[in-house]
Amino acid sequence: MLKRAIQALKNEKGLTLIELLAVVVILGIIAAIAIPAIGGIIENSKKDATAANAVQMINSAKIAVAGDNTARPTPGNSVYISLKWLEQNGYIEPVADPDRGNYTREGAAGNTTDATVPSATAITAYSAVRVTATSTGSMTYGVHLLSPTRSIGSGTGTGTGAAAAFVLESDVNRASVAKVTPTTP
Repeated sequence: MLKRAIQALKNEKGLTLIELLAVVVILGIIAAIAIPAIGGIIENSKKDATAANAVQMINSAKIAVAGDNTARPTPGNSVYISLKWLEQNGYIEPVADPDRGNYTREGAAGNTTDATVPSATAITAYSAVRVTATSTGSMTYGVHLLSPTRSIGSGTGTGTGAAAAFVLESDVNRASVAKVTPTTP
C-alpha cells in the first residue's frame, strides 16, 4: 500500500490550470491590499521627517537664544530666526526636505549672502522660528517650515496675521504637516 501511495505521488506532474489561477488570484488580492498600505506608510514617514526637522529647528533656536543676544527677545516681544541664519551660524546642519526638494530659505534661490540677523520683523515668506519672551522671561517657540511639497505653519497655527503662520512647539506633529498644492496659472 505504501508503494502505491509513493507511486501515485511520483506520477503527479504539476499544478492544474485551476490551481495556478487560484494562486494568481490570491496574489492579486494580497497586492491590492498591500500597495495602498505601503503608500500610506511612505507618506506618514515623510510627514514624520518634516515634523522632526521642525523640532530640530526649534531646538537649534533654543541653543541660539541661550548663546546669542541677537536671538534673544526682550520680555513681551518676539524675535524671528530664519532657517538660513541658524544654518549659517552653525546652530543646525543644513536641513534636507524628505521630498528631495529644498526648504524655502530667505533670499533668492541660490543666494549665498548672509542671512538676516534675527529681528522683531515677522517672517512668513520662508522657514523660520518665532521666539516669544513672556513678561516673566520664559520663552515660547513656534515654527514655520516651508517646502514646495509640504509645510508646517503657513496659516495652520493659531492666531491671526503673522502669528497664524507659526505652529507652537507643543503642536508640532504629523498632523501639523500640510501638503502644499501647487498652483497652476
